[in-house]
Amino acid sequence: MSPSSKSDKKAAVDIAAWLFNVVTSVGIIIVNKALMSMYGFSFATTLTGLHFATTTLMAAVLRCLGYIQGSHLPLSELLKFVLFANFSIVGMNVSLMWNSVGFYQIAKLSMIPVSCLLEVVFDKIRYSRDTKLSILVVLLGVAVCTVTDVSVNSRGFFAAFIAVWSTSMQQYYVHYLQRKYSLTSFNLLGHTAPAQAASLLLVGPFLDYWLTKKRIDAYGFNFPSIAFIILSCIIAVGTNLSQFICIGRFTAVSFQVLGHMKTILVLVLGFLFFGKEGLNLQVVFGMIIAVVGMIWYGNASSKPSGKERRNHLMSRSSQQKHGAASEEADEKV
Repeated sequence: MSPSSKSDKKAAVDIAAWLFNVVTSVGIIIVNKALMSMYGFSFATTLTGLHFATTTLMAAVLRCLGYIQGSHLPLSELLKFVLFANFSIVGMNVSLMWNSVGFYQIAKLSMIPVSCLLEVVFDKIRYSRDTKLSILVVLLGVAVCTVTDVSVNSRGFFAAFIAVWSTSMQQYYVHYLQRKYSLTSFNLLGHTAPAQAASLLLVGPFLDYWLTKKRIDAYGFNFPSIAFIILSCIIAVGTNLSQFICIGRFTAVSFQVLGHMKTILVLVLGFLFFGKEGLNLQVVFGMIIAVVGMIWYGNASSKPSGKERRNHLMSRSSQQKHGAASEEADEKV
């Protein structure tokens, strides 16, 4: 296969992975919003546990059919990942309850610079000027779209701090574990989903009662609400898998930056399906800025100098110095 055809194939797979993630992520947000607003199912943590239980079942079936090969993940690494992932889920739920919507959105936006910091510290990544500026443009655009009222208190700030750092660590760890242990997205999901399902289903009902003052065993289940819960669980399998695929193929920073396209789609679809929040001039202007920033980021980060490891930079500079020294020697001869 020629290099051009290989690059074309990789680009096609990359686009398919992004589309898979965008469709499933936006779909699950719309379904969950309908489930909670129309049927009053406000048990978000327990629902997430059901999502991972469904994902565990899917992984078990695929393993029996031979689509997932045996792999090894040390228990210590698994426990660290589950700790980060569960703190992320709980932290985001608590942050949404204790903070204003505006500060909650600012906290979500801060995950991008935190993810950049993790890549700089642990992976020795160096970003070009254009890549940094494009990230700032995306942050500005999404902030204009989503940030309205901003008020903060000490406990809300603490919850947001935990949520931001645990989410950033969880997403960084997805890429790290796949690379270090040569795990596919299916392999990693097969290792982590059972542990997350068990822990969230154990803690979820108590946490949801603390957040909502409602008990899940007292909820009036009916056919439509059960149908929406099942649909949410099915879509969640694709959401969990596509997240691992995208972060594995790219990085946590790229996943965060380009992932804000989902925020824009949710705003548009929320307006179309629910009609509660209109698209005013400020929101449209913010969307345009964010999309321009995403296009700029995609172009800037794809260049050879867009994102580089420092050891690559050092080796390249040493080669240049060696080449310059050779030329000087030739001139002297």
